[in-house]
Amino acid sequence: MTRSAQALQAYLDLIEESYSKKTWHGPNLRGSLRGVSARKAAARPAPGRHNIWEIAVHCAYWKYIVRRRILGERRGSFPLKGSNWFRRPGTLSEEAWRTDLALLRRCHEGMVKAVRTLSPSALGRTPRGSTVSTRAILRGIALHDVYHAGQIQLLKRLIR
Repeated sequence: MTRSAQALQAYLDLIEESYSKKTWHGPNLRGSLRGVSARKAAARPAPGRHNIWEIAVHCAYWKYIVRRRILGERRGSFPLKGSNWFRRPGTLSEEAWRTDLALLRRCHEGMVKAVRTLSPSALGRTPRGSTVSTRAILRGIALHDVYHAGQIQLLKRLIR
């Protein structure tokens, strides 16, 4: 395996660990959301602040962006209207919460599938619509998940 192929595999491992694989540092993104009820997900720490639910959908959106950039897709295929932050919940129900968690899972799976199509040489290229290399995008999305996992852990403690 070439160094570039090893690097690509390392990024895939990092992406999977930050979302769902066992970690040494504490819960990853999926782990931080495990067992969170719709009511807890919708609670705001203060007026005008994001809730856990909005953070989960925000993470789904950025996984969609990464997939879109890797594949060179046009804008407009994210299932929700808007971008970046989406006011949630529209309806406070466990079903609506599970639907948005499923969106996060699908967006993650689609992104990973797109990353697996990359050639190792793509790591140094800057995809259309981006200002940074594919390498930086992959590192960034993993760090994004870890950052928001920590944020969710804090919010869960604040709203006990």
